Amino acid sequence: MGHEKVTSSDVARLAGVSRSAVSRVFTPGASVSSKTAEKVREAAEKLGYRPNVLARSLITGRSRMIGLVVAYLENYFYPEALEKLSNALQAEGYHVLVFMASQTSDNIDQVLDEILDYQVDGIIMASVALSSELTARCQAAGVPVLLFNRSQDDAAVSAVTSDNLEGGRQVAQFLHAAGHRRFGHIAGWEGASTQRDRERGFFEGLRALGINGYERQVGNFHYEQACDAARRMFDRSDHPDALFAANDHMAFAAMDVLRFELGLSVPGDVSVIGFDDVPPAAWPAYDLTTVRQRANLMVERTVATLLKMIERPGETAEQHILPAPLIVRGSARLPEDWNA
Repeated sequence: MGHEKVTSSDVARLAGVSRSAVSRVFTPGASVSSKTAEKVREAAEKLGYRPNVLARSLITGRSRMIGLVVAYLENYFYPEALEKLSNALQAEGYHVLVFMASQTSDNIDQVLDEILDYQVDGIIMASVALSSELTARCQAAGVPVLLFNRSQDDAAVSAVTSDNLEGGRQVAQFLHAAGHRRFGHIAGWEGASTQRDRERGFFEGLRALGINGYERQVGNFHYEQACDAARRMFDRSDHPDALFAANDHMAFAAMDVLRFELGLSVPGDVSVIGFDDVPPAAWPAYDLTTVRQRANLMVERTVATLLKMIERPGETAEQHILPAPLIVRGSARLPEDWNA
């Protein structure tokens, strides 16, 4: 025989308090004395009571859930950032629902319908493009949306990104100062604002130094495609002597091809610089010079901005562009006057 479900009334009866007191104890941010909370939690534990979050959301109009959309987890940056985002939101009393989407907008309509069906309080789009039509749908549903590590021209959408443009410029200046004159770039997915801005900053940095071109291949932010891009670029005698990959994941792929397939030395024959500063970048196997995305600060701004949008509907959208410093390690030749 099954056991009868324990209710808030059972907990209230055992704790000697009202049902509303039980409700306040299990409602984040609600006012309740520590003595009452202790009695209620002891009674709930004894009875095996769990509050019905979905039922409470029907009453309060708040699900305390955030929809988190991500396109792919192959890149080391996203698993780490998503863990930080989840922990930060949970610390604020929210639960996170993760949805997988494609990088392009192929299936985002379906994913968005699923998210809205869960009555989420807000949506974070990580590594996913968002059309103006989808933005309007979210606004009509009263659900705030924030882009994480992506941006778009629509000023009505809040976003948190690193300064990808300046990061690309720093790479160009550093490589040029080290004496390089033949440059290569492995681009990521061309529909991503991160790719667009990093390459634009790199090109503008080179052009300001009197260099108007570089060799380009596309790796789409994927390891195998980046390996193919590196083979096309370096399997010949007149290859570039400096490479900027649009993220660390592709820089690792290029370094593996250069060293283990083509017999080239890094940085003796080719200097390599990435973007993100994921944990393996500091491993001795790669020792990668890279541009750091400050994941902790990005998460902090993302959570603060989204919660403000939830609490104050109609607030003006915010775009946060955070500093992205160059982290110098051993994969790129140092300028002669470099002072760490």
